[in-house]
Amino acid sequence: MTVRLYDTRAQALRDFTPLVGGAVGLYVCGPTVQSSPHIGHLRSALVYDQLRRWFSYRGYDVTLVRNVTDIDDKILVNAALAQQGGSSEQWWALAYRYELEFTAGYTALGILPPTYEPRATASIPQMQEIIQRLIEGGHAYAAADGSGDVYFDVTNWPAYGELTRQSIDNMEAAADADPRAKRDPRDFALWKGRKAGEPESVSWQSPWGAGRPGWHIECSAMSARYLGQHFDIHGGGLDLRFPHHENELAQSNAVGYGFANYWVHNGLVHVNGQKMSKSLGNSVYAAELLAEAPPLAVRYYLGAAHYRSTIDYHDGSLAEAEAALERITGFLDRVQRRLADTRFSGAGSESVPEAFADAMDDDLAVPQALGVLHETVRAGNAALDDEDLAAAASARSAVVAMTEVLGINPASPQWSNGADAPARRALATLVERLIEGRQAARTNRDYAEADRIRDELAVAGITIEDTPTGAHWSVES
Repeated sequence: MTVRLYDTRAQALRDFTPLVGGAVGLYVCGPTVQSSPHIGHLRSALVYDQLRRWFSYRGYDVTLVRNVTDIDDKILVNAALAQQGGSSEQWWALAYRYELEFTAGYTALGILPPTYEPRATASIPQMQEIIQRLIEGGHAYAAADGSGDVYFDVTNWPAYGELTRQSIDNMEAAADADPRAKRDPRDFALWKGRKAGEPESVSWQSPWGAGRPGWHIECSAMSARYLGQHFDIHGGGLDLRFPHHENELAQSNAVGYGFANYWVHNGLVHVNGQKMSKSLGNSVYAAELLAEAPPLAVRYYLGAAHYRSTIDYHDGSLAEAEAALERITGFLDRVQRRLADTRFSGAGSESVPEAFADAMDDDLAVPQALGVLHETVRAGNAALDDEDLAAAASARSAVVAMTEVLGINPASPQWSNGADAPARRALATLVERLIEGRQAARTNRDYAEADRIRDELAVAGITIEDTPTGAHWSVES
């Protein structure tokens, strides 16, 4: 029952040992709410939802903190551009509007709300306190030109670069702030003095002058505020390893925090074999993705690969996920009908098979876990074919337990009101009328008509199964 995770810092699989027995403190870098969420944002949030669910299944009390960066250069730029186009929307309103889009995307995919979801703008005093301590410790300095900027002195911290195993001599200049008063071009911003033309609402008073926090300092402040100065796991996308997470680690350790015991990074999303980027114009946004297929299929697709792998989105990706879900749904519908009014109709055990648990314990190996799930579905269907109701009931219990852990149980209330529900109801009405006509033809011994109806349904991709409790239909996958 030992969970193992790939620790990016150690570059090795490590047994998970919590700082506090039976509890997990997990901090995840959330979105910078500058624009609409895309497929990569959904994939990252889903990965940590899976990890959280698995820890919970293993009996841990999980505290998940996922921040919202609601103050950032890009937010200000996008708000200014919108105002130039005639919009009256302020930067903070733009940030909140996009934050709601992210929340809607997460909710649609059944991603559980975090325990805490702090906004950067709500922890400014905590950031300033850390910055002041870094200055006092000689690890940071206020700009000599009176601009109000404060920078972390990377040459003053010998361990800088340890997360990504880089030598400081090989690093390029930090591009996160105006280099107007840096002692070294690789120094990164902790506090940004207010610039001419920026609205007053975008700055806070500080010992160094009016301004706003740099990007990296916010996570050090918020993780300490909600999880303590030393916590279990820090997660985020692979693209955040450098410079964001490297800088978080340096400033947190320099101020005396133990910070994260484990660093977990999820892989990125490519589109048709190419890295997704605005410059290529190939970004796939959450709204577009969720319009292509039911949310459950989107969740299955985004969560089916190993979390550290790069996934490639292409035409047909969601169809494959829908087909896989149809096999699961078909079995659960079939076994429920067959076991109705039998001694096996109860819910059964909520435990997952040992092979599934072994896969999930091994660095959240979801592809192997899904292999166990689909093999159980096949075995359950075979048991039904053989009228082995005990084995079929056992398979059903295992399938329900596994899909619950992964958040893809088709019977969950989360998916009962999907966007395709009206279409499914209409289809059910039409198919059931045809089945009634087929049954009437069989009763009248008009087998030619009964076969014609069955063939007509088959051409439409509808399979009919005659059982002791009547005829039942399903959509072929």
